Amino acid sequence: MDVHLRDLRYFVTVAEEQSFTRAAERLYMSQPALSKQIRQLELTMQVTLLHRDSQGTALTAAGSMLLPAARQVLERWDNASPEVLAAGASERRVLRVGLQSSVGRGLYPALLDRFSRLQPDWRIELRVRGWTEPCAGLAKRDVDVALVWLPVPAGVRTRILLSEPRWVALPSGHHLADEAAVDFAALLDEPFIALPRSAGQAREFWLAGCERAGKPPHIALEAANTDESFEAIAAGLGVRLLAAGDAAIYARPGIAFSAVRDLPECQLAVAWRQDDRRPEVRNFAMACAQAAAAIVALSTGG
Repeated sequence: MDVHLRDLRYFVTVAEEQSFTRAAERLYMSQPALSKQIRQLELTMQVTLLHRDSQGTALTAAGSMLLPAARQVLERWDNASPEVLAAGASERRVLRVGLQSSVGRGLYPALLDRFSRLQPDWRIELRVRGWTEPCAGLAKRDVDVALVWLPVPAGVRTRILLSEPRWVALPSGHHLADEAAVDFAALLDEPFIALPRSAGQAREFWLAGCERAGKPPHIALEAANTDESFEAIAAGLGVRLLAAGDAAIYARPGIAFSAVRDLPECQLAVAWRQDDRRPEVRNFAMACAQAAAAIVALSTGG
């Protein structure tokens, strides 16, 4: 009897959520598709694992027996597979770099140049991750380092590279679209395009939760990545905060950008796992810091 790891993961998620609806949302799939996969698992094992009624979803006796074993299998796989990939990357002299959006600002070519001097014969492999992964893949160990906007979850070391004001992206037809700068108070009642809840502290930061004086944000929708958010803004569905430098990177028809006068700045950082002491990781962080310092010096005429 062959069972796919994917189906075990689906089963564990439904068991934890006690709801097919919530589990489907957490897995970013439709409820009918999730139900089909669970049914296929039950057919393969020839048992009923979950019982659904008006009270919700509950484990059967067989499901209760499978749950701890499934969790153990998934945990072992989740621990082993990234380490295997990391070992393979080291053998190929590849450093895997996680990103959630374009960093622009001339940073990437500059750090590539410096990294090649510090770590000869190594190359960088970029891996773009959505906002559902707050550390751009570090937590799952499928990248070695990441370029991220703070804040990030615990267990990650960071080195700040750049600090920039926060701006707002608005539909081009918005009544504030022609303003070069606005106060955040003018945005309090606006519908916002939010990061997913799984983004944690980053979601709160880009909603400026600390500057709302207790007034909850109006969430128009959640976007899984940068492109989704700009599509929603161009469609007139809401606004979102972003780093000032991103306005030039993501300029497109249907979207306007304004500075927000009274918000603390945002910070771009290089991040890596606390337990990772490999020289190539240390040298990448150093290359990032050197490249960022050169960019800042050039922009300030230093």
